[in-house]
Amino acid sequence: MVKEAKDSSVSTTHRCLIVGNYCHDVLIKDDAVIAESLGGAASFISAVLDGLSVSSDYISKVGPDFVYSVNHRPITSSSSKTTVFHAYFSTESTRQDRILKRVTACDPVTPSDLPNSKFDFGLAVGVGGEILPETLERMIEMCKVVFVDIQALIRVFDPVDGTVNLVHLNQTGFWPLLNRIGYLKASEDEAPFVDVEEARKWCCVVVTKGKDGCTVYSKDEELSIAPFPAYQVDPTGAGDSFLGGLVAGLVDGLAVPDAALLGNFFGSLTVGQIGLPKFDSRMVQKVKDEVLKRSLQHFGSHEKHEDEPKRLKPLDHEEFLAALSAAKVVPSYPIKECKWDLHSSPEALEQPACNGHRRLPLNPVCEEPIKSVDSKP
Repeated sequence: MVKEAKDSSVSTTHRCLIVGNYCHDVLIKDDAVIAESLGGAASFISAVLDGLSVSSDYISKVGPDFVYSVNHRPITSSSSKTTVFHAYFSTESTRQDRILKRVTACDPVTPSDLPNSKFDFGLAVGVGGEILPETLERMIEMCKVVFVDIQALIRVFDPVDGTVNLVHLNQTGFWPLLNRIGYLKASEDEAPFVDVEEARKWCCVVVTKGKDGCTVYSKDEELSIAPFPAYQVDPTGAGDSFLGGLVAGLVDGLAVPDAALLGNFFGSLTVGQIGLPKFDSRMVQKVKDEVLKRSLQHFGSHEKHEDEPKRLKPLDHEEFLAALSAAKVVPSYPIKECKWDLHSSPEALEQPACNGHRRLPLNPVCEEPIKSVDSKP
């Protein structure tokens, strides 16, 4: 588990390593493209960690066709195109109905792509099969604590149309590494492919449950963490933003339940926007101030028992929930759905990018705000 800093008067800078490819994401509703955006778990995590001023190194691969400007420069592969995902859902979609397809796949990240350095935290957050067992093993050797998003380990892809399916973790080459990672994050739909009861013997398991928040499982405890209300328009990347918030909280010395609450907070913000989210700068500053205040208040309170109390809910956990709820702001502009026919639309990937989001074709048909879809973060 994460240890506290020795000197509260000095801000300790922790080094984080984020491994996972950037993608081109295409969101398709009722056979019409409604948005295209920079994708990949690394991009959503970057939006959270950069906003909260968490210092991180990113190892991501893209092809020469990559069209976005990003804060953390990726490795350009000369032998493959950028990973592309198409997400299909309908007005009446549930989480089981939503279909994700990998259209193209960039090269995987290999151990030789990783820097020859040491890090405090490592995040294995592949989305398209780019994390290899040997790469994860190398990350474990390099990083004091490794966080793994289970989607990086258990996704498989139909060889014909790229439809994403899941296999049980014990059927993969990652299973022998389970007892060496620190945190494992899974969605409610992915959890059955993990065997949470077995995994919690070795690491902290966090299961996200969308509108119901999340549950934290340690070896001896199970804690439910409250959600934040959200008007959901696009669930893409919410789990990644959750993981970014969780890691940011732990980096700043929060107890695991408080850090998971911070994860829920950023996940709830992400589902309210299409594609890569933009966070209000005033809100982010309020959150940073609250996290810093909380870290200073609780500094040294767990020194006698080190790891064990870090898993318990602080007595003022509800106060932190109230403070984050107060910091949350509603966008001052309505989120609208812009539709055009998938089959007759121009090749969108050839259009210029604008601030990390796809620039839509001229004269789209703008309808009412998208209704909430019941889907996982």
